[in-house]
Amino acid sequence: MDGTTTRGQAPGLAREQALRLAREQALDAAEELFYGRGVQSVGMDDIRGASGVSLKRLYQLFPAKEQLVEAYLERRDIRWRRRLAEHVDRQSEPEQRLLAVFDWLGQWFAEPGFRGCAWINSYGELGATSPRVNAQVRVHKQAFRTYLGSLVTDAGLPAPLTGQLFLLAEGAMVTAGITGSVDPAAQAGAAARLLVDAQR
Repeated sequence: MDGTTTRGQAPGLAREQALRLAREQALDAAEELFYGRGVQSVGMDDIRGASGVSLKRLYQLFPAKEQLVEAYLERRDIRWRRRLAEHVDRQSEPEQRLLAVFDWLGQWFAEPGFRGCAWINSYGELGATSPRVNAQVRVHKQAFRTYLGSLVTDAGLPAPLTGQLFLLAEGAMVTAGITGSVDPAAQAGAAARLLVDAQR
């Protein structure tokens, strides 16, 4: 490789790194504002102010606000599911792994700034008008249901239990978001234990 090629690549690499950094800054700001205040109450100018990324660069990265919302949900999905799996993986017994999901929900509900499920919230605001947001919500919820299904299978329990546990978890998320209480996690966990015990 000659020096001319190397010099030609350097500016492109620097630009790519700058774009990646700006994207992460924008998404950090979007996550804090969208989750904390709601999607519709936050404009791109708010994202600019919180992130330090210029409006020109923001629109270069996300030509429409809907695309920023989509990217925010997609990135949050990866983090959310990773945190859940890390907690569950601390348990060795299959049934305890399944019930650990509800323990983790309780920890999540107790976090400062908890405002319920980001995907349910976003669907409530934009699900009827935004195919992109609708798709992200469906992908996230299906991935969570599939994960629960894998835990049910590993525990040697019947497949229909998956849907029941999924509804318990989702109901706990909605109730905790509305009431600001951590109690729905424990209540859903107790109901989950009864369902699991009934299948033995």
